[in-house]
Amino acid sequence: MQIDWNHFTPWAALAGGLVLGLAAGLFILVNGRILGISGIVGGLLRPKTGDVAWRLAFVSGMVAAPLMYRAVWGDWAAQIDADWLAIVLAGLMVGVGTRYASGCTSGHGVCGLSRMSPRSLVATASFMGAGFATVYFVRHWLA
Repeated sequence: MQIDWNHFTPWAALAGGLVLGLAAGLFILVNGRILGISGIVGGLLRPKTGDVAWRLAFVSGMVAAPLMYRAVWGDWAAQIDADWLAIVLAGLMVGVGTRYASGCTSGHGVCGLSRMSPRSLVATASFMGAGFATVYFVRHWLA
């Protein structure tokens, strides 16, 4: 395997990680809640009184951010080498996995690990292991 040095962006990845960490820290300080996307979106499916507005604002911000990026800096060259069926199946599998793990990678991997949660360590190791196994299987057995 080789690194595509033309598209290797360690500074952008570092900046994104810093922004995500800062957002997660501020979110727990201001709201007293873990910044887990699956929990935030899942709360919209079973809304509680007084709990919808901030969830909608958060999801709206997630949708608006890439649109604002595109408006300011132009289009980006994202390339997904998969058909729609594979993308939908992968999304459904991730959704089922987040329900079983009681959280997603942002909730467990970012917030849970920073709080030294043993449950989050197991969940994150499971997420990563399943991802490694899937990539290996798809590239070496299905290709």
